[in-house]
Amino acid sequence: MINDQVNNPENSENQDHSSYMPSNDQPASPELDLPLGEAVTPPVSPVSEHAATPEPSNYGFERQNAELLWVAQKVNDVRNELSKYIIGQTEMVDLLMTGIFANGHVLLEGAPGVAKTLSAKVLSKSLNVDFSRIQFTPDMMPSDVLGTSIFNMKESSFSFKKGPIFSNIVLIDEINRAPAKTQAALFEVMEERQITYDGIRYPMEFPFLVIATQNPIDQEGTYNLPEAQLDRFLFKIKVGYPELHEEEQILHRYKNNIRTPALDDITAVFTADEIAKIQSAVEKVIVEDNLVKYIAAVTHKTRNHGKIYLGGSPRASLAMIRSAKAVAAIRGRDFVTPEDIQFVAVHVLNHRLILTPEAEMEGTLVEDVIEEIIKTIEVPR
Repeated sequence: MINDQVNNPENSENQDHSSYMPSNDQPASPELDLPLGEAVTPPVSPVSEHAATPEPSNYGFERQNAELLWVAQKVNDVRNELSKYIIGQTEMVDLLMTGIFANGHVLLEGAPGVAKTLSAKVLSKSLNVDFSRIQFTPDMMPSDVLGTSIFNMKESSFSFKKGPIFSNIVLIDEINRAPAKTQAALFEVMEERQITYDGIRYPMEFPFLVIATQNPIDQEGTYNLPEAQLDRFLFKIKVGYPELHEEEQILHRYKNNIRTPALDDITAVFTADEIAKIQSAVEKVIVEDNLVKYIAAVTHKTRNHGKIYLGGSPRASLAMIRSAKAVAAIRGRDFVTPEDIQFVAVHVLNHRLILTPEAEMEGTLVEDVIEEIIKTIEVPR
């Protein structure tokens, strides 16, 4: 995880990030620049429903105390709820929250048994919104996801019965075990948050977020997701195995309980209205013009790299700027820094890039190529 040192210039002798701080005579407070995963205890203040975007000269820490620190406190509450069931995986939890605040879908990839599904279920319980789970199987049809027409004998007419996709948080478990036609049924709903059936448009209620899990594609019974669908996910988070001490904690926690843990003790932290307010606050986070050029340069480099066959699309650049703004808000800032962009770049790009056959034969990882690109592009000062 990239250490965030923007508000502590004494510990960063070789970097000057003062250009990313909005003009304000008030000195920066290091307590407001919060790395992901670190607890905070600021006073809780509600986000104003009618908060207008102030002039740049008025962006100060007083407003942060009212909005962004409230966001950071809420995120910390979610971490505490998830820690009742999930040990470790702190980066995954923070990226899931970033996806919610950036209004983007998230793909979790990892071997069976690393708590992908459990994490998604616990997160959904911490949000006071509707939740549905769809278990993808090789014989699943698009109508099993979207819905179908039912004939009404009394009225001699057809009516549309909505499928499980009509919810707020939709967990699609093992998405790469369904055939291509079922996967393709998600194209419209993930991008436009609506489905069209028999010429009638059915919009989704806010919020609408897809959290999909998949096993690595080299495992038995899996189908590659098409590039067009992968591009609709904001992140692909690769969930690894826990560390030794974390696995010991897992065993100690459940050594006297052979049943699957119930999720009844989770307290809902966010409502739908609060998620909307937070997303509105994220939209106000400042991104300097030189950082916009930095994001564009990173994406452009993926299209002109010798080891990459398919580079990032403009949607990748938009995903990077949205997620960087959400990370900045979680860290208690109303401005984006290069560290925020570098933190999200790997997760935004790792599922959008296709390596050349030569690079794959050499055993090159797409994450290594992304890190190489980030290192070769000059960081704005």
